[in-house]
Amino acid sequence: MTTENLSDVTTGTDTSPEGSDSADYAESRETTEGRVYTVSGGDWDDVIADAQHDERMVINMGPQHPSTHGVLRLVLEMEGETVTQLRSVIGYLHTGIEKNCEYRTWTQGVTFVTRMDYLAPLSTEMAYCMAIEKLLGVEAPRRAQLLRVMLLEINRIGSHLVYIATGGMELGATTAMTLGFREREEVLHLLEHLTGLRMNHAFIRPGGLAQDMPDDYQEVVSEFIKVMKKRLPLYDKLFTGQPIWRNRLKGVGYLPVDACLALGVTGPILRSAGLPWDLRKTEPYSCYDEFTFDVPTATDADCWARYLIRVHEMHESLKIIEQCLKKLEPGPVMVEDKKVAWPAQLSLGSDGLGNSLEHVKKIMGQSMESLIHHFKLVTEGFKVPPGQVYVPVESPRGEIGAHLVSDGGTRPLRVHMREPSFVNLQSMPAMAEGGLVADVIAAIASIDPVMGGVDR
Repeated sequence: MTTENLSDVTTGTDTSPEGSDSADYAESRETTEGRVYTVSGGDWDDVIADAQHDERMVINMGPQHPSTHGVLRLVLEMEGETVTQLRSVIGYLHTGIEKNCEYRTWTQGVTFVTRMDYLAPLSTEMAYCMAIEKLLGVEAPRRAQLLRVMLLEINRIGSHLVYIATGGMELGATTAMTLGFREREEVLHLLEHLTGLRMNHAFIRPGGLAQDMPDDYQEVVSEFIKVMKKRLPLYDKLFTGQPIWRNRLKGVGYLPVDACLALGVTGPILRSAGLPWDLRKTEPYSCYDEFTFDVPTATDADCWARYLIRVHEMHESLKIIEQCLKKLEPGPVMVEDKKVAWPAQLSLGSDGLGNSLEHVKKIMGQSMESLIHHFKLVTEGFKVPPGQVYVPVESPRGEIGAHLVSDGGTRPLRVHMREPSFVNLQSMPAMAEGGLVADVIAAIASIDPVMGGVDR
């Protein structure tokens, strides 16, 4: 049987009988590099064609920063003020993070994954590093585990503050913006003091942490808790009892528990529908089972319930941070195994973060083997036994999971992150179709997607 020549390589057009008339669709122009085709269309053209003989109107909403909550584009089909169909168009922030990780050593991957969900970078680092540790068969020291919990909870508060700030501004409450970012600045100051960076910390490393906390961390964190305990009640005063805020959120963006489960939605959205699913309680990791805290839930399954849950979660995070300070004892923050434990000999100097002077003196002056080992570890990285692993962590947005595959080398064979923003964004049509266009904004804000994580 002869195979039909379906596509002509020189022109790139479909030359089969059915497709022969498609040559007119793509416009082309001749360039010095050869013929270049301009291909347009896709969903947008179909939707317009659909809506031509109707009272329906197609509106392109976004991507602009306020209101679509990041570089998200929504194609809305509307009858009057009512949304009849909604499509999310993503990909404007695609950076190829997962593919980049496959061309770097395991440790270097932390620098990439931390830039996905840039509002909760430590959660992504945590999932990625715990997955590597599972493949290696090592466990971070207790002090490192407790410090990880402390940093994650500080980060959770910061992330929820941005949700209130941006969500409020998108609905016209500019005071929410100024207050939310004022408090978040406290969080970023604290994280900068503890890790050296405000965002994209790359502080959680395979085997532990990049370095120990500064000497005064107990006082600084205690002061932060005191400030936040004073300021968090302001949000209840300003929003929870305010009729306009309540009316804009109550009964909007409804997504019941069966719809959440069908779509794979996790985090505050799932808990607002009444299912107390929080990985810190259901599948505890990193000593979370030793802490006393509540998992706030509601049964209203709307934007209002999600707002209340996030405010409550910030109070619970403060409780966990307080308990961390009581539990912490001196000890190592990186595994003992020198084949993995890099870089644990870092210090903050006048020129930023680098290897400590004692370590440099040792490898340069005393031990040739140490120098060779350090050089190999930094340039090549450590080998990870072959296998594949999936490790989930509870981020402020839901379950973030790292699926890593190792072929026994110094680089991952495959890195894939289960990103809660990406999965949760699927619920957008279910929340918004049939509602008013003004409520679309409230629904997006309640999902709180981070587009860096969606597109990665």
